[in-house]
Amino acid sequence: MIRNAVLSSVALLALAACNAPEAAKAPEAKAAESAAPVEAAAAAVLTPQGYGPLKIGMTQAEVDAAVGPPPADVASDPSECRHYQAPNAPQGLLVMMEKGVLTRLTAVTGSTLQTEDGMGVGDGGEQLKARFGAAASVTPHKYQEAPAAYVTVWPGAGHLLNTYVSDPAARGLVFEIGQDGKVAAIRAGGPSIQYVEGCS
Repeated sequence: MIRNAVLSSVALLALAACNAPEAAKAPEAKAAESAAPVEAAAAAVLTPQGYGPLKIGMTQAEVDAAVGPPPADVASDPSECRHYQAPNAPQGLLVMMEKGVLTRLTAVTGSTLQTEDGMGVGDGGEQLKARFGAAASVTPHKYQEAPAAYVTVWPGAGHLLNTYVSDPAARGLVFEIGQDGKVAAIRAGGPSIQYVEGCS
């Protein structure tokens, strides 16, 4: 009788352990589970400093290791400016290399990337302007009539607004708004975000 009671108690304890709630998991396991989605979300954001494994200032070798080498039809002289879609980069994300250094990333049509503010290609230009307000400068588009424009932001460096920036340490974003009033491209990085024709 006592033996049966002991066996029943052991069986109940084992069953309870199998059905333990999530809260009973070890803190380390819970922390690892919650960190993974946060890291994935952070990696999916286009910032003035880069995107995921791509950081402004990386060398050509570092970029190649992260997202693959440039396509064969891209100029092979590393002293030149290269602007291309890397084979393992997200769709619609162009890489710009100048003198062997990553200076800019550009999200174009087909990209689903968003900035930290949640803005992406295809979003409304007026919504974008309202979001940034006085923290951004708005300038006319070089080739298209309004509402086409460029919206430039230098986070933490408002004194750079409405100036031509040449400091290689500066980091910012340029949102190109098309004639349809929507964001057509987002350029992120250093002074090369000011180029309107690829490498110039």
